[in-house]
Amino acid sequence: MSTVARGDANTALRDLRARRVHGVALAALLALGAASLAVGFWLPLKAALAEELLNRAWSAARHGEGHVRPWPWADTWPVARLSLPPAAHSGPLIVLAGATGRELAFAPGLLDGSAQLGEPGVAVIAAHRDTHFRALARLALGDRFEIERADGARFVYAVTSTDVIDTKADTLRLDASASTVALVTCYPFDALVPGGTLRYVVTGELAGDGDPAPAQARRRFVL
Repeated sequence: MSTVARGDANTALRDLRARRVHGVALAALLALGAASLAVGFWLPLKAALAEELLNRAWSAARHGEGHVRPWPWADTWPVARLSLPPAAHSGPLIVLAGATGRELAFAPGLLDGSAQLGEPGVAVIAAHRDTHFRALARLALGDRFEIERADGARFVYAVTSTDVIDTKADTLRLDASASTVALVTCYPFDALVPGGTLRYVVTGELAGDGDPAPAQARRRFVL
């Protein structure tokens, strides 16, 4: 074979290898794009499905069916429905029993060991700052929110204080003579790295229909 022919053959072989590499790279990019697209569709779908199941469980609980698990493997159940001011959040939030990572992945949770909702003491409801409780940043003194229990009882609370606490140094009090709710989430709201020790606490005290909105915090439930 002549030198020219060998050169042409080598060039053709290099072109073939290059086309194969390009083809593999293109296939990998297409697969990655398809996977990303699937995840992009799956996460909203998962959230919507969880919300539907939570609402169904809440409806069953409101009809007296007791501790209704939203899905068969759940170890929690709806205990209340939280309605924040419309300017802060667009719709009610189901509150689950317990405030571990398992519950907070789907909804706000009522902290074990805190007061029962509507009863004397401080009931602590926690949720993630970048999902369900991002609305806390928009609450102000005097704003009102409503808690509805599974037995149908409804309670209106007025925001009396907002605090930033450090869990390494501060303790949230759980004793109060009247029904009090502490809405708690991580802080700051725009933190890039999760898992810090700061918490944002919105304290609400039971309010009557004729009670004036507080001009400033009357009491802090932080030691």
